[in-house]
Amino acid sequence: MKYIQYFTLLLLVGGLSTGCFDDNDDVPRESGTSEINSFIWRGMNAFYVYKAGVPNLANDRFSTNQELANFTNSFNSPEEIFEALRTKEVDASSGKPVDDFSFLVDDYVRLEQAFDGVTRNNGMEFGLVQYPDGSANVFGYVRYVLPDTDAETKNIQRGNIFNTIDGTQITTTNFRDLIAPDSYTIGLATFDGSTVTPTGESVALTKVEYTENPVFLSKTIMVGGNPVGYIMYNAFTGDFDDELNIAFGDLKSAGVTDLILDLRYNGGGSTETAKDLASMITGQFNGEIFTTEEWNADRQEQFGSINRFDNVTGNDNDLPINSLNLSRVYILTTRSSASASELVINGLSPYINVIQIGGTTRGKFQASVTLYDTNNFGRQGAEIAGHTYAMQPLVLRSLNSEGVSDYFDGLAPNITIQEDLTNLGVIGDENEPLLKAAIDQIAGTATAASTKIFESSLKNIGDSNMLDINYERMYRDINNE
Repeated sequence: MKYIQYFTLLLLVGGLSTGCFDDNDDVPRESGTSEINSFIWRGMNAFYVYKAGVPNLANDRFSTNQELANFTNSFNSPEEIFEALRTKEVDASSGKPVDDFSFLVDDYVRLEQAFDGVTRNNGMEFGLVQYPDGSANVFGYVRYVLPDTDAETKNIQRGNIFNTIDGTQITTTNFRDLIAPDSYTIGLATFDGSTVTPTGESVALTKVEYTENPVFLSKTIMVGGNPVGYIMYNAFTGDFDDELNIAFGDLKSAGVTDLILDLRYNGGGSTETAKDLASMITGQFNGEIFTTEEWNADRQEQFGSINRFDNVTGNDNDLPINSLNLSRVYILTTRSSASASELVINGLSPYINVIQIGGTTRGKFQASVTLYDTNNFGRQGAEIAGHTYAMQPLVLRSLNSEGVSDYFDGLAPNITIQEDLTNLGVIGDENEPLLKAAIDQIAGTATAASTKIFESSLKNIGDSNMLDINYERMYRDINNE
C-alpha cells in the first residue's frame, strides 16, 4: 500500500509544525473523545486547504493550550467537531459547497483496504434513479458485473432492473439502509422508459471481501481498417498500476491509432495513477507540467509540487511506461466520473485534443491525504492512540498547466449522450451507444442524430459504491520526494 507508506515517510522527515502549539505527548494516549477532538483540530489546522476561511483553525485563534482544550472539549463527538471545522462556504457561480468531500472515519484499516481496492462486494455494480412519475420511488439498473463474484454466478447482467430489496420498495429515504447489508435479495423488474413493472423474479446476493482490478476491459477494435484501443477503467487504484501499464503495452503492440478511454463509472482515486495514465496516453510530453498543487499557506512550501508527465510508473517498481504517443483521445464520461478521472481530462486538455463523450462529470478538483492520530499524523504508531479514527481532509486544489481549476459544475462533454436505461447495450460491444458514438467520430460517420440519444430525465440518486469509505475521493500519493 504505497500511498500510506510514502505519506508516512515524508511526514517523518518533514519537520512538521502544527499551528501555535507543540504536542510533546509521545506516550500512549487515552482514547476519549477529548483526545480525538484534539487530534482533529491539530490535523485540520495543519493541512486543511480551506483553513484560511475557518476562523477557528487560525494559528492565532487560541492564545493558550487551555483555551484550545476548552474549545475542542466543547464538542460531544469527533464527528461534531470535524463538521464544525469544515468550511461552510458555497461557490458563488455554481451554488455548490466548496468542500463536499472531506471526511472522517472511525476505522482506518477499512479505509486503507478501500484504497487498495478491497471492499465487501457482491459483484453487482449498479446505479439508482428516481421513478419518472415524480414519486419518491427508486429503481436500480445494473451497470456491470465483476468477475468471480456472487452476481456473476447468479447470472446478473448489465441492464437488469430491480425495484425492491428484501421485498421493500426502494425509495429516496430508505435506499442507503437497503443496500448496506452483506446479504439481500433484489426484486427484478422491467423499465420501458416510463413504467417500472415487477417481473416477480428475485435474486439473493451476498457480499464478500473482494479485490477489484480496475482494468475491467481492454481490447482492440478495427475502425476503417485501423486498430483502435478501448479500455474500460473503473478506479485509479495504485496497486494495479502494473496491470494498467500492461494493458497499454498490449495496445501499443497492436499499433492502435486512437484510444477510447471509458471512465463513465470511475469515481477516482490516486493522483499519481492519474498522471501515469495521462503519460500512457501521450508520451511525447515527458517532463512537461501535468498539474500543479495549491496547498494552504502553511504547507505550500513543504508539500506543494508540480506534477510532470513521466516515462516511468509511480509505483514501487518504477517500470517504463507504455506510451501511445497520441495527439487525441476519446473519453467516455457520466456524472459518476469524478476526481482523478476529471484530473486526467483537465491535465491532458492543454496538450492534446480531448473529445469527451457522454455526460457532465461530478466536479471534484481537490485531493486529500489520510491523517492519523500520531504526533506527525503518519501511519507509524497509530495504534498507540487507543482508537482507529483517521480523517481525510481536502489538502490541495489541483490546477492544469493553464491554471484551470474549480470546476464545481463538472466538465461538460463535447458530445452529450445519456445512457438509455431501456437499452444499455453490452460493455465493449461496438453497438453499445456511448462506445458507438466514439467509433462514429473516429470513422467520420457521426451525425447529429447519432450523437444525441435518449435524453433521460430520471434523477440520479446514487450507485453501488456510494457507501464505500472512499467514494468519489481523490487522494495524493507522496512518492520519491
